[in-house]
Amino acid sequence: MGGCFSKPKPVEVKVELSLLDKEKEVDGLSPNGKASPFAECRPNGALAHGSDDDSTLLPLYHKPRDYVEASVCHVKDLENGQMREVDLGSGRALLIKEHGEFTAMGHKCPHYGAPLVKGVLSKGHVRCPWHGACFNIATGDIEDFPGLDSLPIFQVRVEKDKVIIRANKQALQSQKRSKPMARCSAVINSNTGFSHVLIIGSGPAGLVCAETLRQEGFTDRIVMCTMDKHPPYDRPKLSKSLESTAEQLRLRSMDFLQDHDIELLTEKEVVAIDVKTQSVIFEDGLRMEYRKLFIATGSRPKPMNYKGKDVRNVFHLRTPEDANSIARLANNKNAVIVGTSFVGMEVAAALTDKAHSVSVIGIESVPFKKALGEKVGKAIMKVETCFFPLLQLKEVVLKSGKVLRADVCVIGAGSVPATGFLKQSGIHLDSKGFITVNKNMQTNVDGVFAGGDVVMFPFPPRNNKKVNIPHWQMAHVHGKVAALSMMGRATEIKTVPYFWSAMFGKTIRYAGYGDGFDDVIIQGDLDELRFVAFYTRSEEVVSVTSMNYDPIVSRVAEVLGSGKTIKKRDVE
Repeated sequence: MGGCFSKPKPVEVKVELSLLDKEKEVDGLSPNGKASPFAECRPNGALAHGSDDDSTLLPLYHKPRDYVEASVCHVKDLENGQMREVDLGSGRALLIKEHGEFTAMGHKCPHYGAPLVKGVLSKGHVRCPWHGACFNIATGDIEDFPGLDSLPIFQVRVEKDKVIIRANKQALQSQKRSKPMARCSAVINSNTGFSHVLIIGSGPAGLVCAETLRQEGFTDRIVMCTMDKHPPYDRPKLSKSLESTAEQLRLRSMDFLQDHDIELLTEKEVVAIDVKTQSVIFEDGLRMEYRKLFIATGSRPKPMNYKGKDVRNVFHLRTPEDANSIARLANNKNAVIVGTSFVGMEVAAALTDKAHSVSVIGIESVPFKKALGEKVGKAIMKVETCFFPLLQLKEVVLKSGKVLRADVCVIGAGSVPATGFLKQSGIHLDSKGFITVNKNMQTNVDGVFAGGDVVMFPFPPRNNKKVNIPHWQMAHVHGKVAALSMMGRATEIKTVPYFWSAMFGKTIRYAGYGDGFDDVIIQGDLDELRFVAFYTRSEEVVSVTSMNYDPIVSRVAEVLGSGKTIKKRDVE
C-alpha cells in the first residue's frame, strides 16, 4: 500500500449515541427484550454542565483563606447516576449523585485533561471518556490506567435542599494529586552496588512499579535505570506532536523522583543479567546486585535490510530528539514514511501541515486491516492508495522502479521486544523474544518480574491464554501488579485493554482484545468518520473501536471490566 496524504475535509462532530437511543433506560432492556449489559453503567449525557449562574458563593470571611465554599445546585437537580460540572468561583468541580449520596472531586482526568462529566459513572467510579482511566468517587484514587495521578476530593453537604461544596483552592486549580508515598529509610551511598529493587526501563511499567512500591509503604532502596537521557516522558505523544520537547512530554521530574527516593540512572544500558548472583551488568562495566528485579525494557524497531541505514535523514522514532529532527527536516520538504503501523501513520498525519509532500509505503493494501478490519481501515485513511511491495532506500527506490524524493525518511515498520541481553540469562523467552510471565508478572526465575511490551502474560478474558498487548495503558497495569507481587500482595490483572491513536485531528479509541475477530458490526457513518465498530468472536463482542462516538468505547470497557459479556445480538 502506498499513497500521498491529503487533508480530509472538516467533519461536523455531534456527540450522541445512536446505540444508546435504542436502549430503554427505564427498564434496562436491549432490543431482544433481555436485560441489556449496558443498563448499570450510564453516560452522563442527560445533564448540561453547571453554568456560572448555578453557583452562589457564600460569605468567606469566616473560612480559611485557602478554601472556597459554594452552593452549586438544588438537591433535586441531580438524579441518581448523574454528574454535573459546577463552578465554585475559584475553579470547577465534578458533582456526582449515586445511591442518594452526593460526592465531589476534580472534574478533569489528570492524564490528558478530559472532561469527566462526559465519562461513564458506574458502581462507585467514573471512567474517563477519552482513554478509560477510572477514579473512585469516594476517594478520588485512580483505580485503572492510564495516568499516574489521582483526583482531589471535596467536602459536600446539604443544607435547606441546597448542595454545598467546600474545596481547597489549590486543589481546584491543579485538578490532580499524587498518592502519599513512603520514603527510603535505609542509609545508602548512591555508589553502593546493591538495590533492594532494581527496575530496568523508565517507561510506564517501570515508573508505576516504583511509585506503587512507595505508595504501599516500601521503605528500602529503589533504583530505576534507562537508556534514555531524560526522566520518564510520554512516548505516545512523540508521533502525534513532533515538535514537543522532552520537558513538555515529561511525566515526572527529577525533583519528584528524588523527593520520593526513586533513584534514576540515565543513559545506562544493561548488557547481561546473572540470575545466580542476582546481579545486573551494564555496558560501562557497572555491576549492581538486586533482591527483586523488574524488566520493562519495551520494544525496539524491527530490523530492516536496505541501503542507506546510516544516513542522517533516516529515523526510527524513539526519542524527543528524533521527533524534533523529523519535524525540522520535513519542513516544506518531501517526507517518506516506511510502514503502516500506528506510529508510522501518526507521523505521516502530523507532517501533512509541515511537509511539501508525505508519501507512505507499506505491504498492506489497507492499513490497520488486521487490527481494525478492512472497512474501518479504509475509512480512517480516506486517501487514494496503490500497492508498493517493499523498498530499498536511496532517495526512496521501490522494487517497482518508482522513485520517491525523500528529504527525510521515517521507518515505522513495527517493533520487536528489547530482550536481546537476556538470551544467556536463564530467563525464559519465547520464540519471538518475549518474556513469559505468570499472572503476577513473575518470570520463571524467582525474584525476577517483567512487564510492558516485552511480555507474554495470561489474559483472564481469554481463559488465561498468554498474549502480548503492547499498549501504554496495559504497561501501567503490569507495573502495579508486579509491585504488589514483590511485596507479597499478589493480585491478578483486572483491566480492559485500552488504546488510542490520533490522526488529522481525529482520535481513534479502542478497548478490549480483538485478536481473531470473525465479524465486525458497524454503526454510524464511516464516510463521515463518525462510527463505532464492534468486533465479535462467535457470538460475543471482544473489542470495540470508535471515532467521534464518545463515550461508547469507555462504556463498553466498563461493561467488559465488570465481567459481563456483550452478545452480538445486543449490538445488532
